Amino acid sequence: MAPAPAPLARALDAALEITVVPSFSRVGSAVRSRLEGWPSTASLPGAGHRVLVTGGNSGLGYATIRALLTAGAEVLVSVRDHDKGERTVARLREDLGDGVVERVRYDVLDLSDLTSVRTFAAARRAEAAPLHGIIHNAGAMFPDRAETVDGFERTYQVHVLAPFLLTSDLLPLLASSAPSRVVTVTSGGMYTQKLEVDRLESPDDYRPSIAYARAKRAQVVLTRAWARRFGRSGIGFHVMHPGWALTPGVESSLPAFRRVMGPILRDPSEGADTAVYLALADDVADGPGKLWHDRRPRSQHKVPWTRSPAGEEDALWDRLRRDADTDPSVTTSGSDRA
Repeated sequence: MAPAPAPLARALDAALEITVVPSFSRVGSAVRSRLEGWPSTASLPGAGHRVLVTGGNSGLGYATIRALLTAGAEVLVSVRDHDKGERTVARLREDLGDGVVERVRYDVLDLSDLTSVRTFAAARRAEAAPLHGIIHNAGAMFPDRAETVDGFERTYQVHVLAPFLLTSDLLPLLASSAPSRVVTVTSGGMYTQKLEVDRLESPDDYRPSIAYARAKRAQVVLTRAWARRFGRSGIGFHVMHPGWALTPGVESSLPAFRRVMGPILRDPSEGADTAVYLALADDVADGPGKLWHDRRPRSQHKVPWTRSPAGEEDALWDRLRRDADTDPSVTTSGSDRA
């Protein structure tokens, strides 16, 4: 099917975006990819790129890794333990063959432990290898409020604080490998919440979906903060939401949603498409920390009350620097505190 004329494609895309349900479902992906003639992820220029994907053993993460490898990239996968890493590599070997799997390796990273983050980053800095991208994919919706070994609420640490520390500690490596990109996988659920820095840890009102949406909103704001501070260093910062995809997390955390929406949920490869596109495509315009969905920049708000007061972005940045005990810079590799 030939791509539609650009004005028609833009009009239909905008109509889909307004309707939300078709946009976020597999309908949006199918319509947009055909209207706009998306090149397949396999055709993206992955050769020569080395990309880190966090949380790559299942769901969107696995689909992301598979697509990156198919495009010719080298992939480093973070997993929580060696068994998950071995199973992931075995599954990739079965899916893609021995030759492709030679371009993937894994290492252990536990985002609920900041010492693990520092150890992982120090190992990357010690390698004689470039890093052209990070895809922050790891995450979960936790049923109960709990604190990590570092004393922070785990939804906040896993989705916001630990990725901030990891990016900070790998920033010099990304800068030396430029052009490079940092892509964060958020959720459409963030459209329901505004950033309130003092509510990020849900101190007295923990509800799983609300805590998750707050963290995802913080990811969107943080991407803009990274771009403002380091966008001229050759690193592009982007955040994307995958729409509604059928993943193990949806199966376990949102069973009612899965039952109702199951027939129109995207498969993981459809959900991962834009993350892979942002990591590899040559025609992505790096700018002020854009939010993407289905290969296009999108509005960061659907209703006015999710806009945060002036100063919240800087407050988030200052809090993360304090909580992570780090001061991001492209000129130093950070202290090896592991």
